[in-house]
Amino acid sequence: MRRTRSLAAIAFCGVLSMISMATGVWGCTDIVVGKDASVDGSVITSHTADGAFYDARVRTIPGQTFPAGSMADVFWNIGMDEDSEPVKIAEIPQVEKTYTYFHVGYPFMNEHGVAIGETTIGQKEELKTFRPDGKAILTIEQLEVFGLQRAKTAREAVVVIGELAEKYGFLPSCGTEGECLTITDGEEAWIFELRSSGFMWTPESGKPGAVWIAKRVPDDGVVVVPNMSRIREIDINDTDNFMASKDYMQLAIDLGLYDPDSGKPFIWQEVYSPLTGNDDWSLSSMWIRNRLYTLYSQMDPSREWDPLAETMSYPFAVKPHKKLSVQDVMEMLRSHMEGTPFDQSAEEAWYVRDGDKAVKSPLATPFATRDLRKLLGIPYNRPVSKWDCAYSFVSQARSGYPEPVKTILWFGYDNPHTTCYVPIYSGMLQTKESWRTFDRNAFDLVNRRYQESMEDLKAVRTPLEQEFAAQSAEVDKKALELAKEDPEKAREYLTNYTNECMEKVEKAWWQLNWTLITKYNNNKQN
Repeated sequence: MRRTRSLAAIAFCGVLSMISMATGVWGCTDIVVGKDASVDGSVITSHTADGAFYDARVRTIPGQTFPAGSMADVFWNIGMDEDSEPVKIAEIPQVEKTYTYFHVGYPFMNEHGVAIGETTIGQKEELKTFRPDGKAILTIEQLEVFGLQRAKTAREAVVVIGELAEKYGFLPSCGTEGECLTITDGEEAWIFELRSSGFMWTPESGKPGAVWIAKRVPDDGVVVVPNMSRIREIDINDTDNFMASKDYMQLAIDLGLYDPDSGKPFIWQEVYSPLTGNDDWSLSSMWIRNRLYTLYSQMDPSREWDPLAETMSYPFAVKPHKKLSVQDVMEMLRSHMEGTPFDQSAEEAWYVRDGDKAVKSPLATPFATRDLRKLLGIPYNRPVSKWDCAYSFVSQARSGYPEPVKTILWFGYDNPHTTCYVPIYSGMLQTKESWRTFDRNAFDLVNRRYQESMEDLKAVRTPLEQEFAAQSAEVDKKALELAKEDPEKAREYLTNYTNECMEKVEKAWWQLNWTLITKYNNNKQN
């Protein structure tokens, strides 16, 4: 897993990379769409890996068959958010057969079309644990690996991940916080929330090393998870819509977080999440609140949403005013909160005098650096699309399709606002070499004269994404014909097609780099 530098990947990264800003929080945003809320009946999940440090190299890890008694390695730092290689910390029994899956900072899809998004959520101090002294060993990244290697459906993945966390202990890898996974297949989507059992937990205690619950996303609904718990009430008898660890309530009772004799209902979100606090992971956090407002008000503009409303007041799911496409979700991930009070590019400080009128400066950007915000007196609002995002994706899981074409995962490097999404099919054999050896530490260009250069980027990106979307039907048709003849031929075809798309984007971004250097950085408009 050694880091290597690819010139093609650097070029792709170079245009996208934004000037660094110190913000004090990272976080991720997931948007999940039920099959009756999407335009084509697909189940959609998404993810923004908001942190420049995450491993963004996309590669497939082939499934294998193992002899009885084999052990599976357990690693720390799989996401490589610590600037070092992953470290083996334990072993657990291996299963007889594993499935092929796609590995990246947060592993996201397997050969059966199961797709997983991730977003960190806060947990109360009593639940937290850490290595090396704590006994829990499974990070969320490692749990995703095992879930994708061992599950053919979203429901199976929930059970696999939940049971492993209970048995071996959930070890936080984003600080000491809890986690949420958005797990999908072609039939359904689940919001899976996981918490640690505290620093004092040991495997010998006989108690579970994690508590978790999962709630099914309504088929006609959309759920947004912006680094906060979204599940409140639980009906454990409704097995169609809820799953949970056997002692999900008992841990709260043991730690004094919930009194069953109080007469109050057990509200998962409030029992295990910090309501307030000095950190950004509490339910009252503004950087969570502004994302909820931005995305929910887009999906249901008929309702009057309060930008300052408490996060707990938002419904679990909303029925969108129109069914959403994959492209709609891409645009939501690209949002810098346009049209809301939180849009940093709309601040008055960006307007300059031009004769008798005020015009927006070409330097106005929604991704202003800390120094620039300080100079102009612009307050910071954390947007949906972040300057330091390592990668993002929108997955499209379809019902009734054979496995090689069951799920298309649209993947993009860096800031979603400036990325170009490329299709990756669940059945493809391996990604292009430069996408397996990616290093995003490169130069930035777009943010220097954002108002003008963003239009240059769109002129290149829009035709590419439109071309990929338009080709989907024909690619599906060809792959389906090949799958009937021989699934391996379908996989080879999809591998070649995806790698061709990757090559097109790399070449286009190299040319765009030189265009922007010549146009804006060569003393012509500075």
